[in-house]
Amino acid sequence: MTLATIGPRRTACPPLFCPMKTYSAKPKEVEQRWYLVDAEGQNLGRLATRIADTLRGKRKPQYTPHVDTGDFVVVVNAEKIAVTGKKLEQKRYYRHSGYPGGLRSRTLGEQLERRPTEVLRTAVKGMLPRNRLARRQITKLKIYAGPKHPHEAQNPQPLPLDEA
Repeated sequence: MTLATIGPRRTACPPLFCPMKTYSAKPKEVEQRWYLVDAEGQNLGRLATRIADTLRGKRKPQYTPHVDTGDFVVVVNAEKIAVTGKKLEQKRYYRHSGYPGGLRSRTLGEQLERRPTEVLRTAVKGMLPRNRLARRQITKLKIYAGPKHPHEAQNPQPLPLDEA
């Protein structure tokens, strides 16, 4: 009885089974840009989705889930954001004082009058994961109610919102 011998391989590994190395971004390799968004007349949810993706870096080719690959976003005119339907009267924001019976709520219309920046910040924060990395990423979001902002030195570029 003879045993069959296996000849030497001609390549390092067969082409179908060669594993490719997965790229993982390092924190020092990531280039962080500054983007400017004018929220006037923009839909709240659609704008928040685009901002959350930019903060996480999801639209970059070097996106890595556990590394902060996102960019800074400056939002101006947050008080002029648009919503559809009856959300100004029906959508409510809740907070609790920590005491019994301490639940307070405001409608979206009241919140836009009192603290217009928190409406967009809450929407974006709800679209980020709940972990330490997301808490660091939300600090890169700068929201201003009016048209002026103090970040001219960073030379923010307009965020391309029409990209799919």
